[in-house]
Amino acid sequence: MQIAVPKEIKNHEYRVALTPAGVRELIAQGHEVIVESGAGEGSGYPDAEYQGVGARLESDVERVFRDAELILKVKEPQPAEVARLTSGQTLFTYLHLAAARELTESLLESGVTAIAYETITDADGGLPLLAPMSRVAGRMAIQAGAHALEKAQGGMGVLLPGVPGVPPARVTVIGGGVVGENAARMALGLGAEVVILDTSLARLETLDHRYQGQIRTVYSTSEALEEAVRQSALIIGAVLVPGAAAPKLIRREHLRKMTPGAVLVDVAIDQGGCFETSQATTHAEPTYVVDGIVHYCVANMPGAVARTSTQALTSATLPYIVRLANGGYREVLSRDSHFAAGLNVHAGQLILPEVGEAFDMSVTALAEALAKE
Repeated sequence: MQIAVPKEIKNHEYRVALTPAGVRELIAQGHEVIVESGAGEGSGYPDAEYQGVGARLESDVERVFRDAELILKVKEPQPAEVARLTSGQTLFTYLHLAAARELTESLLESGVTAIAYETITDADGGLPLLAPMSRVAGRMAIQAGAHALEKAQGGMGVLLPGVPGVPPARVTVIGGGVVGENAARMALGLGAEVVILDTSLARLETLDHRYQGQIRTVYSTSEALEEAVRQSALIIGAVLVPGAAAPKLIRREHLRKMTPGAVLVDVAIDQGGCFETSQATTHAEPTYVVDGIVHYCVANMPGAVARTSTQALTSATLPYIVRLANGGYREVLSRDSHFAAGLNVHAGQLILPEVGEAFDMSVTALAEALAKE
């Protein structure tokens, strides 16, 4: 199979879909891998390393896409990339379509088969290809939030762990999943006072046991959210509804109850964000202020630590890529319901129910879609 790895073109996106080691594995199994020149430079992988493992380097991006049967990316395709997609090709990347109607419609028009990393499941109900970037984003959320709290960045001018004689700042994490736990773990390590809100008592019990009461676990209610708003210097939005748009948990009226210079970090921004006042930002301009509250809503946070993120992503995605390349999407998805959960769009048909619900669009059942040629 001809597999393409184009260079990411989203603002300040430095990751690449495959490391040279991942390319080597695919070539060893008889596949041809086309890598766009410069695709790995942002992650510290020069063209020579890809050439060294047998990749075909290509400077013409049009040929990169045109010659590919399977296209591997990190972020959702940008408009120029969507225009290059054609029927019969398979796209494998993060998509987050429930927050992107225009992209959804464009993919449907292209006729491409689009499989999303973030909706593939495993036998335990987890999201194995989302988890690596969730770990990175959760840990980065505290770094970003701590920096945004500095007075020069528009924050209230507090140090998360405090100092002797000065109490630590409170960090509230909304959502106790992979992002939330990693954020809480980082905040705890820095010495902050940490609270996690979640609606799953079982998850809260797990976290309480794991951290031996060092993290305060609270069942999420409107009252608990209002307390968090009043008392927190930093709030991390880490809510995930797989495949669907994130619920808006903190609304604009809540901001008036916060201390001026407090910080909101919305890790759910790829899915539309879980704060009403969230708007996607970039690493070039990561923050903005609404009613005195600093918002950090970068839509590709892990892209800032591209080498770590690329290595973590390849480790997770490579087994799935190998299966797609060896068996083809129809064979693999027909046999594996967990892998099939990643199919979002196929040959002009919308497959993922959560996206259909978000945009009031008709959805085709998986079996019906795969049965069509």
